[in-house]
Amino acid sequence: MSAFRRAAGLLLLLLLSGCASADARHWVELAGTRFQVELALDDATRARGLMFRDHMDADHGMLFVHDTEAPQAYWMKNCKIPLDILYFDDQRRLVAQRRDTPPCSAGDACPPYPSGRPARYVLELNAGQAARMDLRDGAELRFGPGIPDGR
Repeated sequence: MSAFRRAAGLLLLLLLSGCASADARHWVELAGTRFQVELALDDATRARGLMFRDHMDADHGMLFVHDTEAPQAYWMKNCKIPLDILYFDDQRRLVAQRRDTPPCSAGDACPPYPSGRPARYVLELNAGQAARMDLRDGAELRFGPGIPDGR
């Protein structure tokens, strides 16, 4: 099989997997910084998240949208890159931060990172982004077009 066919097949498989929406028009803005985001809108995509990724561009992330505001807990099971996990309430205000969470390959033994307060939106960015932006609780997350927010 040619390298082109293998690459085309892999691309088709990724497109059909439906693990998240990676539409280039989806963006969020936090502390004056814009990030292109993939969306995790249902249980299946939220469960898979950023598992098995070897790399994520500095200006990218994943936005998890929950149906209601509630205490959340995320973990790094099968993640290969360290992340900042940022929790936002219904008003899209930052209520909790878990910075520099390390990758975990220990399966179900990976520790959870709870929000501690009710949250509806969770933004995962490359580790270190929250520190670079000097994020403080209360920071507002702005959504670009096409992101459902239920407000």
